[in-house]
Amino acid sequence: MLFNSLAFVAFLGVVYGAWRALPLGAGRYWLLAASCVFYGWWDWRFLGLLLATATLDWALALGMERWPGRRKALVTVSVVSNLGTLAVFKYAGFFSRELAAALGLASPSMLLGIVLPVGISFYTFQAMAYTIDVYRGQVAPCRKLLDFLLFITFFPQLVAGPIERSSHLLPQLLQMRRPASRKHSEAMWFITWGYVKKVVVADNLAPIVAAGFDKDGPGGAAVLLAAYAFTWQIYCDFSGYSDIARGVARLFGVDLMENFARPFFAASPREVWHRWHVSLSQWLRDYLYLPLGGNRSRPGFNLMATMVLGGLWHGANYTYLAWGAWHGGALALGRRLPRPKIPRWLLVVATFHLTCLGFVVFRAHSLAHLVEMASSLSSLQLTPTALAHLRTLLWLAVPVTLLEWVQERQGTLAVLGWPRSAQACVYALLWTSILVLGSSYGYQFIYFQF
Repeated sequence: MLFNSLAFVAFLGVVYGAWRALPLGAGRYWLLAASCVFYGWWDWRFLGLLLATATLDWALALGMERWPGRRKALVTVSVVSNLGTLAVFKYAGFFSRELAAALGLASPSMLLGIVLPVGISFYTFQAMAYTIDVYRGQVAPCRKLLDFLLFITFFPQLVAGPIERSSHLLPQLLQMRRPASRKHSEAMWFITWGYVKKVVVADNLAPIVAAGFDKDGPGGAAVLLAAYAFTWQIYCDFSGYSDIARGVARLFGVDLMENFARPFFAASPREVWHRWHVSLSQWLRDYLYLPLGGNRSRPGFNLMATMVLGGLWHGANYTYLAWGAWHGGALALGRRLPRPKIPRWLLVVATFHLTCLGFVVFRAHSLAHLVEMASSLSSLQLTPTALAHLRTLLWLAVPVTLLEWVQERQGTLAVLGWPRSAQACVYALLWTSILVLGSSYGYQFIYFQF
């Protein structure tokens, strides 16, 4: 079920209305049932996989408390089962195809036909973090299975994050409270701004991106515009989802973590990863980079390995590995080079373009396609179509940049501190843009494929 669909609007209205009418204790289990419907709306067959993997992690965590001498074996089972599930559904087809090609054999059709369950990368990482935290003694195991299933399946953040920690989300679900009026105001802002970024900006940039990445011989200008357009598209698409998720969760009195903190105002690659997909970057830091040795030994190697594996998390494609290596190299180099004594705004511009180049690698269909697009940049003829695309890109990206500049200076919820008349004008403008300029393409969220 897509956030940008009438089905979700109706679903949310029914779920929220019933939750308000129920006692809070019963409301938790109503949310669990609703979350199962939300996930099963896509394909009921994979709901069983989700519930089975979550139940196994719940049981393993309880086992660590009951049999402390077997904690290491039990957490190993959790990690292997979660990574094994990912390996089968996400990577088996790719690696079997590559191995078969290397050996000159036919690829096994059974593996190539495996369907990727939506959100599997997110919920497996969330469950795995829980069992590792229990193993480390950082959190106590959840006693009730239904409570733990709600933590894993909570529908606002189930299919595209943020990847929540049990120490942050689980207590809120166990001690659920009715939200105050201030939370409703915050929810309305997050939902509105998220829909603007998704259906007005990201979806209307999609044709520009397709013109540069998905058409044969697009020309250098189309490729260059597509590179900038995709950077804004993936940001507004993913951060738009995160904002809607935060807003919907606030309706139920739950505060999800901030997954994006205006990353295009970052002044270094390191700062980008403090602002972009924060839940994943923190997960990689705590469960991969630090266990590898962190800053204590071989930090450059550890950064590169972490980012390459972070790229692989997105999917089985050499372009994702190359994208991870691009950022790993930038982070490792940034550690060794002194910070240049130039104005911050110049560092922000340079960092933004470094990020754009990385997203070209990310979006390319293959490494050969990447080389082909790079060679097309030798000709940058501005055709009438390219000029029209440039105008569209500016009309969409500049207002987002200006509002985020205000948020960067005054806070994410800055608009809620303005006079009511100013707030009314902003909301009227944003909802008018959603209704008038909202894309009719109905694109699903980009990160649903991961």
